Order: sequence, then structure tokens, then C-alpha cells
Amino acid sequence: MVLTAQDLTIGYAHSRADKTVIAQDLNLELHAHELVCLVGPNGVGKSTLLRTLTSLQPKLSGNLLLKGKPLEKYTSKALAKLVSVVLTSPVQVGNMKVRNLVGLGRFPFTGLFDSRNPEDDAAVQAALEMTGAESLAERFVHELSDGERQRVMIARALAQEPMLLILDEPTAFLDLPGRVATMQLMRELAHTHGKAVLASTHDLDQAMHLADRMWLMGKDGAILQGAPEDLVLSGAFGTTFAQPNLKFDLETGNFETTQKTEQYVVLQAEGLADIWTARALRRAGFEVLVDGQPDLPRVEVVQQNARTTWKLLRNGVALEFDSIYALLLGLSA
Repeated sequence: MVLTAQDLTIGYAHSRADKTVIAQDLNLELHAHELVCLVGPNGVGKSTLLRTLTSLQPKLSGNLLLKGKPLEKYTSKALAKLVSVVLTSPVQVGNMKVRNLVGLGRFPFTGLFDSRNPEDDAAVQAALEMTGAESLAERFVHELSDGERQRVMIARALAQEPMLLILDEPTAFLDLPGRVATMQLMRELAHTHGKAVLASTHDLDQAMHLADRMWLMGKDGAILQGAPEDLVLSGAFGTTFAQPNLKFDLETGNFETTQKTEQYVVLQAEGLADIWTARALRRAGFEVLVDGQPDLPRVEVVQQNARTTWKLLRNGVALEFDSIYALLLGLSA
């Protein structure tokens, strides 16, 4: 066991008698070789929990144990050798090269004057290699893309050689390839390098695919734990993120609108063309049927000689389109 929370209460103490409780009675565990994603709606207290777990914010009550020892018994330096944190807010580093920024992660070992030895240099190089950032080592930080900078910040955290890596919204400002790469990196750090990794994220799709476990935090502050599939099958996932006119579809794993539609279309297609045409039709507000009354519009996807066409039959008139976009324009005409 790397980190244990027992009957933990988190929040803010304005005075001895005045406290704002965000969540209470939390019993949580983090293990080595495991990626845990903390998910939940905005404003439920995810960042407060992460700050409390890392001693950046005091707990209100309960116990926090790191390797079986109370968190408050660790000095700041001793804690930094075991726990690394990557926050959402960008770090202003001025005109600094990547290797030097990653080297700042050795501060718990080198002290104020940054007197690095070969062991420290080896730890920096290993962190660069673990994150796939070795090719960036001699570049200046201000020249990096958002995705490259995030990879470097994770490398800096890994240079501490922590047992536990905690990240607050590590994919917040990244494009889709960057989000995928960052989440895969966190999984690799857990599975290949033996870290316990905890990351808060709004990227539910990637969390569902890559997390070993989820901590699902609701608006009441309670946290449900389990494999993503367990939380979906129990109904907890859909309930936690439920909103008016929105529901979680258990079959597709997507959030879909519950607004009623009065537009219907019959679709005849196979394979990938069926999947993506149906998806586009639903996005345009149609309910897609495999059979229906003769007066309903019908779409047939024809694939011949590496060419795909979409044939629309409506009100006795047949039209042919060479793309889904053109089909949707035809349906809306």
C-alpha cells in the first residue's frame, strides 16, 4: 500500500469553529503499479482532495498514511522524495532549457545550491527517457508546444524518483493526440515503472479506456471506487454525470441527448459505413431505424469499386450523394 486515507474529511478551516466541509468519511487506497483516475462534475472538490492528499492543504480530520506512516510525520524534504505533484497551472521558468528544468526535480536531494552528482544526472536522464522527452532536452522550455511542456513537467516530477505521482488535470490544455499520449504515458509509468499514479481528469473517454480504477466523486462529496466497467454497470457513472436532457448510454459508452425527435430515417448499410452514417444522422437529430413505414425517408449506402455513395429515397424522389455531409444537406432541404 502506498497511500491510505481513513475516515478523511477535507475542506477549509476558516477558524477553529468555522469550517467548510467538502467531503467526509473518505476511505481510499492507492497501490503501486496502478493508474487511478479521479473523475466527477465540476466543483465537487477534486482539486481539494488532491491538495489534501499531498499535504498542500491540511485535512480537517481523519488519517492519511504514506507507506503506513502518518503524512504529518514526514518532513517536507522526506515527503518530496516519495510524492511528486504536477499541477494544472503553468510554471514560469524564463529562458531555461528542458534538461535544467527537469533537473529541478532533484531539489530534495541536491539542496539549495543544486549540487548535482552523477547519480542526480542519471535520474534526470532516466526521467527524460521514461517520458519520451530526451529529444527535447536541449531545447528551451518557451519553445515547446503544450503537449511537449506537459511531458517535460511530468519528467521533472519523475526526477524526484517518487513512489506516488499525483496530477491535477494533466490533459486540460492539450489537443486530442496530446491527451491520448499523456494518458498512455501515465498508464505506462504505473504498469512498467511501478509508480502509483493518481490523476484527476475530465477526459472521461480516455479514463474509461486506460484507468485501472476510478474514484468517482459525486456532488455530495462521496467517492465510489472500482474498475470503470463496474461503475458503469452499477449505474453510478450515469447518475453522477446526469443532466437534464442528457444520459449515459450503457451500450455505446457515450453521453447522448434525451430530447425527443420527430424525425425518422431508415438506414440500410453495413460495416463502418453503417456505424458512421448512423452517428451522423443521430447528430443531425434523426432517429435511425433499420425498418419502417414506406413513407419514411430511406438511406442506402452503396460501396462499389472503392467508391461509396449515399442514396436517399424520399417522397418518391431518389437522390445520390458522394459524402455524408452532402446527404445531411439533402435531408435538411
